[in-house]
Amino acid sequence: MTTAPPAAPAAPAAAATNAPRRRNSKIVYNLLGLLVFVVTVFPVYWMLNTAFKPAKYAIDPNPHFFPWPTSLENFRRALNITDFWGPVERSLIVSLSTVVIGAVVGLLAALAISRFAFRGRKVVIVAILTVQMVPLVAMIIPVFLLLNQIHQIDKLSGLVLTYLTFILPFTVWTLRGFIVNIPKELEEAAMVDGCSRTGAFIRVVFPLLAPGLVATSIYGFIQAWNEFLYALLVMSQEHETATVWLGTFTTQHGTEYAPMMAGSTMMGIPVVILFLLVQRKMAAGLTAGAVKG
Repeated sequence: MTTAPPAAPAAPAAAATNAPRRRNSKIVYNLLGLLVFVVTVFPVYWMLNTAFKPAKYAIDPNPHFFPWPTSLENFRRALNITDFWGPVERSLIVSLSTVVIGAVVGLLAALAISRFAFRGRKVVIVAILTVQMVPLVAMIIPVFLLLNQIHQIDKLSGLVLTYLTFILPFTVWTLRGFIVNIPKELEEAAMVDGCSRTGAFIRVVFPLLAPGLVATSIYGFIQAWNEFLYALLVMSQEHETATVWLGTFTTQHGTEYAPMMAGSTMMGIPVVILFLLVQRKMAAGLTAGAVKG
């Protein structure tokens, strides 16, 4: 009686065949990631490049990819052409006010939608999604007429109310996803131990919700800080915000690109500083509500 020879092991051969494929796939993904990085970062680099080189090179048909010779004249020009600190101060007031009010109201609304059952709850959720689908341009005339009726034209409070119309729905919807991912049993356990419902929320839910609240607030701040259309429509030239202030560099004689890029660089500094201060909570908040809800 003869025995069949043992079969050759196929696993090592298959692994050896798949290794080059995985390596090639990894190279392709890295190249795609590098391409996306370059496309994303290059406009920011070109803004900095234009801001730090002499103004005569800003419109040179032969572009200089490095700011040499380096000059700070564009920043001095940007600061001296018109008032700079006034628009920046007004933008900070409007952005921070929008973030604080939106975070407080949005958190309470998200908590009510997530934790309490009431009639019309699904209608509210659908309405929040519907509002986010409406283009901002479509609301210009209704918003202007409403602000005119309540005497909020050319007032910072009117601009804050305007920004809340598109920041608040996003805040409510996002925070709802974070709250849904926090088990109710944690609150119930805290209430069994003697906490009230408010105490259970402050001691248990709120610390777990903090990363999501930070991420949502940063998004709201960036949206309010960069908004241009409504700030141009609602505010006069005497009370313009920083984004509208950038339009000062476009005159009947043309556009001063180098000072404009210097002004844009200075405008981006507050957002960068704020992001660096809260980047850890920002990264945690972006992934905290991504599983269910």
